[in-house]
Amino acid sequence: MSKKDYYEVLGVPKTASEDELKKAFRKMARKYHPDVNRDNAEAEEKFKEVNEAYEVLSNQERRQQYDQFGHAAFDGGQGGGQGGFGGFGGFGGGGGGIHDIFDMFFGQSGFGGGRPAGPERGDDLRYDLEMTFDQAAFGLETEITVPRTEECSACNGSGAAPGTQPEVCPQCRGTGQTQVVRNTPLGRMATVTTCDRCRGEGKIVHTPCKECHGKGKVRNRRRIKVKIPAGVDTGARLRVANEGEAGTRGGMPGDLYVYIFVKAHKLFTREGDDVICEVPISIVQATIGDEIEVPTLEGKVSLRIPEGTQSGTAFRLKDKGIQHLRGQGRGDQHVRVKVVTPKKLSERQRELLLEFAKAGGVDINPEEKGFFKKMKDALGMQ
Repeated sequence: MSKKDYYEVLGVPKTASEDELKKAFRKMARKYHPDVNRDNAEAEEKFKEVNEAYEVLSNQERRQQYDQFGHAAFDGGQGGGQGGFGGFGGFGGGGGGIHDIFDMFFGQSGFGGGRPAGPERGDDLRYDLEMTFDQAAFGLETEITVPRTEECSACNGSGAAPGTQPEVCPQCRGTGQTQVVRNTPLGRMATVTTCDRCRGEGKIVHTPCKECHGKGKVRNRRRIKVKIPAGVDTGARLRVANEGEAGTRGGMPGDLYVYIFVKAHKLFTREGDDVICEVPISIVQATIGDEIEVPTLEGKVSLRIPEGTQSGTAFRLKDKGIQHLRGQGRGDQHVRVKVVTPKKLSERQRELLLEFAKAGGVDINPEEKGFFKKMKDALGMQ
């Protein structure tokens, strides 16, 4: 099977410049690369063909041979040369398609490259803070103890003993990465891995710091002041900037996130920014009215109970609730009264209640009518 003309494969004229060849190659390589054409044998063959064409035409000497002798120049005929182009095979001087492949798919130039390992931000930390109901309502300023990794103060994070400096890794030349090229059915493929000599740091410490043992970081328990605003509730999260784990290679520290958990209160519950409180009153207080004392977050206040109050009635105390977390003002407190029925009565109390019932026309003497007889009478049953 005869091979296609290399210029035709790349879609360029024979007078194409090096830049035009390179642009055409990149365009075709992106289109037919196996990573974007999985399980497509036709695209795979086309990719090999494009790579082979560029390997020849990007080399000035080989291009001249091809222009003079065509494919015969690389099939054992005149001019010798290298045959068997496949994938990324057939490196030559000059343009070298392998470098363009690296640029395109790995973002690096050629073999000696690799991007230096830059600063990395430290990890964020989480701290769970338990607060009382009152502390959540009015806010809290406190200190918490957080275990975290910090930059070693003895070596300023370099890992080297005072008076010495880390050296650039000779294996990766400070990039923290190495490239391994392997032969595959698609040609030669490059794999970028972490440098095993410097472990990706790009530098080697010959005289380690005694405090951090060459790591540049130490583990400490840091006391940090935090200010919790009034009005927080369970599930709220407070961010404390730059109080997380130390960064790497001069990177910024992470942040500390304080998660709030509010304990239950013996008297109060919360609905939004309102406070709910249940207060017991007697039958007499509910019937004839009274003035009682009720608890609030700021102490006791007087509350007037009007006569005839029913159990479950709620009274509103304005601005006695919880401060709004975002904005001015406070919620309200709602006092729900619960009429308590006495469980034990003296004989005298019983007599008085019976008199009260009779005066109101209520017949409650169990000796005169039982419950079932009353039910039959009410329903007109025989």
